[in-house]
Amino acid sequence: MKAWIGAALCIALALPALAQEVGDDGLHKQPWMRDTFKDLRDDLAEANDEGKRLVIFFEQRGCIYCQKMHEEVFSDPEVSEYIDDNYFVVQMNLHGDTEVTDLDGEALSEKQMARKWRVLFTPNIVFLPEEVPEGQSAIDAAVAVMPGAFGKGTSIDMLTWVAEKRYEIEAETGEDFQRYHARRIQERANGMTD
Repeated sequence: MKAWIGAALCIALALPALAQEVGDDGLHKQPWMRDTFKDLRDDLAEANDEGKRLVIFFEQRGCIYCQKMHEEVFSDPEVSEYIDDNYFVVQMNLHGDTEVTDLDGEALSEKQMARKWRVLFTPNIVFLPEEVPEGQSAIDAAVAVMPGAFGKGTSIDMLTWVAEKRYEIEAETGEDFQRYHARRIQERANGMTD
């Protein structure tokens, strides 16, 4: 009986460590997410000053796929550290009312910006370049968009592909993201999928 009580106590104590923080807005939070005024022009400048890439995470309350990403992918120390070292992350709420100023200067609510950028589901991750031509919106400037929930391997490969600017050399190498990802799968696990 004591063994059962001890095991139950250990499980109960471990649960808070496994749970992901959820904010008042119902969205999952990570320590590397930035709380900004959501003026993407300022966010881009700050990201550049830190030597990081600006990335926008669209999520929504109750999104089981967002939860899956936070619990199974973003909580992984390798992924979390990579994001923290390389990205300036701004989270947006698909149905939110907070004002966002796009790179083209247009100010809209988060939900209106989601419509402008044609974001239909969550999670949706928008990766931006360091420099954006004046008057161009973030979605038009994006170097990649990761729509949906993926496993650790696909996620770390996309994060790496963007951070290493492989989108700039894919025409000369012939290695678009899918080919890069297939090569990385082979290298990681000798052909096992992830």
